[in-house]
Amino acid sequence: MISVPTLASALDTDMLGISWALIVYQMAGIGLGVICGRLGDIHGHQKIYTTGMSVMAAASLLCALAQNVWQLVLFRFLQGLGGAMIQSSGRTLAFKAMPAGSEGKAQGLMAMSHQLGFFIGPPIGGLIIDWVHWRGIFIFLFVPSLAGAALCLMTGRAETAHPSRRQAIDYRGALMFLVLTVTATLLLDQRVAQSAGNTRLVGLGLVFAVTLWRFIVHEKRVGNPMINLGLFSVPIFAYGAVGLLFSNINQSLTSFVTPFYLQDVLAIAPTFVGTLFLIPSLFSLVLSPVSGAWTDRIGSRSLLLIGIIVLMASTVVGAYLRADSHWAVPAVLLGLSGIGAAFFNTASQAAMIRALAKDNWGTAIGLINGIFGLGHMLGISLSGILLTIAYRYYADLPGAAPDPANRPSFVAALNLTYAIALAILLIPLITSTKFKKSE
Repeated sequence: MISVPTLASALDTDMLGISWALIVYQMAGIGLGVICGRLGDIHGHQKIYTTGMSVMAAASLLCALAQNVWQLVLFRFLQGLGGAMIQSSGRTLAFKAMPAGSEGKAQGLMAMSHQLGFFIGPPIGGLIIDWVHWRGIFIFLFVPSLAGAALCLMTGRAETAHPSRRQAIDYRGALMFLVLTVTATLLLDQRVAQSAGNTRLVGLGLVFAVTLWRFIVHEKRVGNPMINLGLFSVPIFAYGAVGLLFSNINQSLTSFVTPFYLQDVLAIAPTFVGTLFLIPSLFSLVLSPVSGAWTDRIGSRSLLLIGIIVLMASTVVGAYLRADSHWAVPAVLLGLSGIGAAFFNTASQAAMIRALAKDNWGTAIGLINGIFGLGHMLGISLSGILLTIAYRYYADLPGAAPDPANRPSFVAALNLTYAIALAILLIPLITSTKFKKSE
């Protein structure tokens, strides 16, 4: 993210143009993650993981060589494909490598590694831009990806064949799911909405609705569906998916609007804002393995409830922010958000995976990754809509965009946005109570 302005300038494009490099990666991650997970269930996750590392290495090198923004967009989609393979199969391999009953520990360790990357990635990216070149960021990704692919080829073990791998691949279902992902991403991304116009958005909405209907009908009829909708008939998986979606909407909403308050209302320097945003990652980094270990010992229910209550406390702090609050107050908000996410996300995903047969773990992890991506997009889109509507009401300025210069109206709109985010958490609170104490 921190390289976006530099890339836009270097490739002679505007922010909307360079934003497509972010959008297509998101599309690939959500749409192809489920497909790659299913392919791993059929052909073996070791093969998909190795291929993903190879694709990521090649795509990163191509991104470093991109001469214009559209080349970068294409190569970023390939990067997203590699990332989808790595995420879906990598996590599945990690789960399968652990003894039965250690799914929480596996998820906690995976979450810790993810947060570690998020923690050290931005500073390293900034140093590369300042001291080397923006192309160096992609070279930095190329080297470990190539090394990872080589290690996979040298040390990878053949997986035991399973009857499910003789199943035919539902290419039609995969194509329809990819179309659903693309249209949903375009509909939810505000950058696209601002440039597409109402007519095109209505058309995209119709394409999405028709494709969704056809996809559901097709997946129910086909013998070997790309996405087994029967997974959602497993109560723990279904409740977990709903709770995870809405909790992620809340977390995304909070992380999107808080920087505007810190930088534009409290006038805090961007560098210090970035430092404050390391707080939730640090808490998640430390607490995710703890949450995972506790999940294996006492079940998910208690940890889910603890996580949601802490997330609720975080949004309550946001609902009472003032124009003259000390920076420590939003720092507490961010800290509570990181603690709540560490407990809820880890316990929820471990329970969802544990509830299914191992043959479906790849597909399930792909679906979980898709839920995170969808929640992220919904949270950002919803935050912009809520903040705008509330600001227009408090400022009594129909058609106006949120303006931090009007501090009373902007902060009041921000408080209401956090209050609605608190209401959103009632859904995962309810779903958490559906888990049994031992699950």
